[in-house]
Amino acid sequence: MKRHTTQPRPGWQQTVEAQGLIYPLTRYPDDSLRPYWDESAYYSFTLPEVEALEEVVEELHGMCLAAAAHIVEHRRFADLGIEDPRLAELVAESWRRRTELPTLYGRFDLRYDGTGPAKMLEYNADTPTSLVEAAGPQWFWMEERFPGADQWNSLHERLVEAWRKQARLLPPGAPVHFAHSAGDELGEDLMTVAYLEETARQAGLETVAIPVEEIGWDSLSGRFVDQRLRFIRSCFKLYPWEWLATDAFGPHVLDTLDNGGGTGTTLWIEPAWKMLLSNKALLAILWELYPGHPNLLPAYLDGPRELVDGPDGPGYVAKPLLGREGAGVTVHQPGEAPVVRDEPCCYQELAPLPDFDGNRVVLGAWVVEDEAAGLGIRESAGLVTDEYARFLPHVIL
Repeated sequence: MKRHTTQPRPGWQQTVEAQGLIYPLTRYPDDSLRPYWDESAYYSFTLPEVEALEEVVEELHGMCLAAAAHIVEHRRFADLGIEDPRLAELVAESWRRRTELPTLYGRFDLRYDGTGPAKMLEYNADTPTSLVEAAGPQWFWMEERFPGADQWNSLHERLVEAWRKQARLLPPGAPVHFAHSAGDELGEDLMTVAYLEETARQAGLETVAIPVEEIGWDSLSGRFVDQRLRFIRSCFKLYPWEWLATDAFGPHVLDTLDNGGGTGTTLWIEPAWKMLLSNKALLAILWELYPGHPNLLPAYLDGPRELVDGPDGPGYVAKPLLGREGAGVTVHQPGEAPVVRDEPCCYQELAPLPDFDGNRVVLGAWVVEDEAAGLGIRESAGLVTDEYARFLPHVIL
């Protein structure tokens, strides 16, 4: 794994926007605009490195599924902050019927510098973004800059095939609705959903796009409807389950949830059991089930424990159980006095992101269905990968 500097292509912004990346710039607090898509540098990997990372990702995915089974079997929903007994039972039922429910994708965030084992930082298994840039623009960048080279990237083909294989699990004779939040000002959620809708169309499915805010409730039929008053039988939503189940329409979501087995009237994608994987409590449960695993970091729910034992402790990161873009994450350096936060958190060993020429890098390794499918790389100035991170392309050399 190496970082290389290079000259951006002339007209790069217009190029990536035409490829669906309509948010190539990020506005900073000083009101300046700086590249989010950053092709002034790129990362290279060897083929053996990528093959080893693929094995790690698929092993981690399997371990996460085993952890989900453990949570359901031992009724550990409170550890995830799921206090509503009804919601907990619906999540458990969703898990038990998971072979009857379509599920598409997820993204592992990994710490890796090319010298030691990759370490799992978290699993974004419900509403992961940075998909558009990983699947399309970075592939076209490689074809233009490194013709004949390769990339860890079979995302598009895998997504189309996933829809094609799982079409049998969708309600027959009805389109699949694709929902994003109109509150997304940058366009990232919009384009992620639009891209996934395109992969579904390429798989032969009929689709309908709709903002989440325009999903209606027909009180006469007791069903969700779209703007044309068509029943919503299945819906892919880039809208976290913890919001979907608890906002104003949450009771209707639970009342009508299609959890497989012919129950309910609306099938949501991703399914409810993804709540078991998109929660940071998963990190602590994984460490409990697989202590000392080379691809895991020590993590706990009740406090930092030995992570702050004296000046030689490794330090820790406190992560809220739910959140995006690094929101609420605090970094506690070695030797600092421990702080147990009031809100439920996961306390994970501090593993500082690798520093490449002053840039902190995190690998986003994609899973489609149960297979490793691609890589996206983000850089940040600090230890937390936040909304000011930059996306850099990669190539296998």
